[in-house]
Amino acid sequence: MKRLLVVAAGCEALTGLGLVVDPLLVVQLLLGARPSGAGLAMSRVAGIALLGLGLACWPDRDVIASRAPLRAMLVYNVLATLYLLFLGVGGESVGPLLWPAGGAHAVLTIWCFAVILRPAPPAGQTA
Repeated sequence: MKRLLVVAAGCEALTGLGLVVDPLLVVQLLLGARPSGAGLAMSRVAGIALLGLGLACWPDRDVIASRAPLRAMLVYNVLATLYLLFLGVGGESVGPLLWPAGGAHAVLTIWCFAVILRPAPPAGQTA
């Protein structure tokens, strides 16, 4: 579980940081469009939220004690996969990184499901 959370939380935090620092580039690569006005502001807010999600889900020493970060990443990745698939199939908002991002979220969704369905190790053991 720890490796999964490091990968997922790290990717989301980096994406969030990218949206905060250069939302024009990130949105252009994902959606093939350039945000302006309120879209630019909302891109930065989304970046702040992703950065917060990544930091909140970053594993600590007691990662096995609570599955809350794993559940949060599972819900996020399921919804992100579905939405990116919806955007890609619609074909209106497709940038060069939309399908790779959708694929990455799908892989993380499957990984989260696999880990969450696995029984938790007894207290005191690490995964």
